[in-house]
Amino acid sequence: MVTTFSKQSLGGKIFDVLNVIVLLIFGLLVVYPFLNLLALSFNDGTDALKGGIYLWPRKLSFSAYQFLFQDQRLLSSLSISIMRVVIGTLTCVLSTGLLAYIVTIKHFSGRKMMKVIFIITIYFSGGLIPTYLVFLGLGLTDSFNVYWIPAMFNATWMLYMASYMESIPDSLFESARIDGASELGIFVRIAVPVSIPVFASIAIFSSVSHWNYWLDTVIYNSNGNWDTLPIYLKRLLLEVEAFEELRNPLALSEKLRNLSPTTLRAALTMIVTLPIFFVYPIMQKYFVGGLTLGAVKG
Repeated sequence: MVTTFSKQSLGGKIFDVLNVIVLLIFGLLVVYPFLNLLALSFNDGTDALKGGIYLWPRKLSFSAYQFLFQDQRLLSSLSISIMRVVIGTLTCVLSTGLLAYIVTIKHFSGRKMMKVIFIITIYFSGGLIPTYLVFLGLGLTDSFNVYWIPAMFNATWMLYMASYMESIPDSLFESARIDGASELGIFVRIAVPVSIPVFASIAIFSSVSHWNYWLDTVIYNSNGNWDTLPIYLKRLLLEVEAFEELRNPLALSEKLRNLSPTTLRAALTMIVTLPIFFVYPIMQKYFVGGLTLGAVKG
């Protein structure tokens, strides 16, 4: 079979050129703020106050990162944030996925009622004060458990996962039931492997949410023993800004002399952003692998 390719028209070539130009401009607009902050974070604090730093540090200095990573409290808050992301994401994905599978079992009579009940929670909540009183009564306040136990189920993500599982052919589940497999076994051996793309997507949503969320730390862990990285970095930045307002060199410690809120803020942004920035490229292979694994082959 011989395939002939017609030459691209002038309008098509113009469209391709304009498309590339627009995408390049958009890419630069997205990348430039990160490059600018990266340059500021590696610049001397006093020199950064003069401005004029764009893509490259004018006076190279590692004082901002040295100041941050020499702080044991920062390393402690970083470990708490990592624990929160790992434990919170695993429990949320598995629990929400199991709930999504339950509401897709057609012979389960209560699945529609369960779905309605969880949908109601999307639009209505008890409010901040009743939620705080419940957490206080359950002993979740001032503890690490308040980060992951309330976040085990997410109704919105459950609907996404249930919608994906409903697209799976029923023959896969029915054949497993005929062979005597339990519902839990079907979920682990069939539903999860076939639904890897949606599980990976929810894992990204959950990990980003756990990494960036800070309000529950302020409300439920006000004693400071379980400060996550965003909260501690914000408090650290406020301390540096307070020293800066003194405008008294004698009041500044040696660690703070080469720092400024501008460079420290840029370094804080890099520390908070870069770890979660690498989550998507790592999970991308699971998207592709999951699509291949989940394909129904005839």
